[in-house]
Amino acid sequence: MFDWDDLRYFLAVARQGSTIAAGRALQVNQSTVHRRLTALEHRIGRPLVNRHPTGYRLTELGEEMVAYAEKVEQAVQAFEQQLEAIRRDAVGVVRVTCPEPIIYRITQSSLLDRFHARYPGIRVEFVMSDKYLDLAKGEVDVALRSGDTDDNKLVGRKIADSFWAVYASRTYVEQHGRPERVEDLERHPLVGFDDTMTNHRASKWLRQVAPDGKIVARNNSVLGLVYAAKAGVGVAPLPTALGDAEADLVRVLGPIPELARIWRLLTTAELRRTPRVAAFFDFIVEEIDTLKPILTG
Repeated sequence: MFDWDDLRYFLAVARQGSTIAAGRALQVNQSTVHRRLTALEHRIGRPLVNRHPTGYRLTELGEEMVAYAEKVEQAVQAFEQQLEAIRRDAVGVVRVTCPEPIIYRITQSSLLDRFHARYPGIRVEFVMSDKYLDLAKGEVDVALRSGDTDDNKLVGRKIADSFWAVYASRTYVEQHGRPERVEDLERHPLVGFDDTMTNHRASKWLRQVAPDGKIVARNNSVLGLVYAAKAGVGVAPLPTALGDAEADLVRVLGPIPELARIWRLLTTAELRRTPRVAAFFDFIVEEIDTLKPILTG
């Protein structure tokens, strides 16, 4: 197979009659035109042009293939025009929900700058929450979610893996020691979610492995768990991306296999077809390699 972009150079030479004139038309140097045209002929296995002292003339094959190359050019132009039309229609606000620490990391990267450069008519509005907001009810448009998703009305894409472990502050470990096994958690003060987050997998896991454990601090966000653990009041299950990034915290157990999930980019099938959400969704998928370390640390 050949590089479709090489057809641009073939068409320019066919129209201009020389690699010098073709280079000026394409705003590249003559050697680039010559190299790309030669590469195309090499892949085809037959010459498309004959070199003459006065310029370039199409071979019989070249004369035959020009019309097909022009059809490819027209198709590419139509594609670009349609894409530009979609971008012009892609205006408005995209409401994105994800945990607060992730929003901070995203805004500190160049990810949003590149998105806004491509889609200046779209504004990204973050809704910070560790709870699962209802996309089907219109609470948000897009979710970056780590955890179980049973809603068959949602469509999505895996972005990264999510791992959790148990952490304590260095001061806590020095004063109280560290749990050596999961079974030891009942003998340590625990930091966990409050009643609004009872269905979170970390809450369920603590109830299973330490049913008689003492929760000494509760919060409704992962960031709250981080602050409580750093304060030394107890041990807490945390995402490794956050816990490992805190110099004051020590990983005492894990990663915990039962808490492992995947990060997904989610929306509804209906919203996925709207220009503004489609633009954001497709951009994030394109930028997976950039987003993955933001999510995983």
